[in-house]
Amino acid sequence: MTRPTRQRERDGDRRRWNVDADEEDEDTETIDLDEVDSEEIIRTGDGELIHEPTGLIIEEEQIDPGPEWRAFNHSERQQKSRVGAPTTQTMHDKGLTTTIDWKDKDAYGRSISSKKRSQMHRLRKWQERIRTKDAGERNLQFALSEIDRMASALGVPRSVREVASVIYRRALSEDLIRGRSIEGVATSALYAACRKEGIPRSLEEIAEVSRVERKEIGRTYRYISQELGLEMKPVDPKRYVPRFCSELDLPKEVQSKAEEIIETTAEKGLLSGKSPTGFAAAAIYAASLLCNEKKTQREVADVAQVTEVTIRNRYQEQIEAMGIHN
Repeated sequence: MTRPTRQRERDGDRRRWNVDADEEDEDTETIDLDEVDSEEIIRTGDGELIHEPTGLIIEEEQIDPGPEWRAFNHSERQQKSRVGAPTTQTMHDKGLTTTIDWKDKDAYGRSISSKKRSQMHRLRKWQERIRTKDAGERNLQFALSEIDRMASALGVPRSVREVASVIYRRALSEDLIRGRSIEGVATSALYAACRKEGIPRSLEEIAEVSRVERKEIGRTYRYISQELGLEMKPVDPKRYVPRFCSELDLPKEVQSKAEEIIETTAEKGLLSGKSPTGFAAAAIYAASLLCNEKKTQREVADVAQVTEVTIRNRYQEQIEAMGIHN
């Protein structure tokens, strides 16, 4: 269907827009711009000025910024699009290089001959080799793959992986990797990213999916954060409560009570110098007793990955601060 034609006229001091309702029709409808209320004229996303009460187009954008093809659903739009995936920090080349598909099939989906398969195998091998030009890029590729593996095991969102990759790249550019293991720095970058993005993951949980010990992760994390000037806020124990309560199958009532206990006791200064996971675990244990949803100290300690002694000590401090007698 063709768009209506536009014609501009001057009649003395009055400007008029003549809008043909149909190119084949000689009857025209006019709009007097001097008498039109400005609030009745709207601009669409395509850059057109439209008189809203009548629906007549007063002015239109001549350049169409959209594609020259048409698509009627998401799959058609994806097939016809000529752009690739967005750049990402989680790949050593930022996702700008090409990759040869692993499927041994042609464009029609038919299996290729054995001679072609061996040729494609050699091409894949050389393409993988030339993606990294030196040892530095190979080390970066290995570190980013480790970050991606650990992040997948922890179930953290994509934004955390991006931040961890940026932190590792900064450490690499400032030569902080020298003398330290690649796995240790990568794990420390992931832990720092979790804290920066407000995703509650303890050092124990990070160490479980890592190939280095907890002590080395903590030591490397402190060094990296100090050298890069990462401003880390103390972890709020309330961030651990929903996940711990979910793993313990505790109702919402216990979660709310535990958060109330943490908030009340933290205002009295009990949180200073304490482990946030242990503090959260003790609050959940106390809340489960108060709500008659009793869980043993061993069950809570296993979920929070702390000792029963830690829960007992924090629990006693919390109930004393709240004036509760057991």
